Amino acid sequence: MTQDHAGRAADTDCSEVLGRVFFFLDNELDQADCAQIQHHLDECGPCLARYDLERTVKSLVARSCSEVAPEGLRQRVQLSIKQVQIEISRTDSPS
Repeated sequence: MTQDHAGRAADTDCSEVLGRVFFFLDNELDQADCAQIQHHLDECGPCLARYDLERTVKSLVARSCSEVAPEGLRQRVQLSIKQVQIEISRTDSPS
C-alpha cells in the first residue's frame, strides 16, 4: 500500500504484485522489492490468499519432483540426447 496526498492508504496495483509473486517466492527480488511486496501482502487479504496458494502449490510440486528415474531409463534418455546432439552437429557442419 502507498499513501496518497490525503494520507489515506491507496492500493498498490494487485496485478503488479501478483505478477512478481513468483520472483518473491523464489527469493529473486532485491530487498526493496521484497519489502514492498511483503507490505502489500500484509495489507491485502486477497493477494495474501493467492500468495499462500502459490506457495503451497510450489511446495507440493517440489516434494513430488524428488523422485529419481530408474538407472536404465536415465541411460536410455542420455543416449537419446547424445544421438540427437550428434545428428545436429552433423547437419551444422559444412559438407
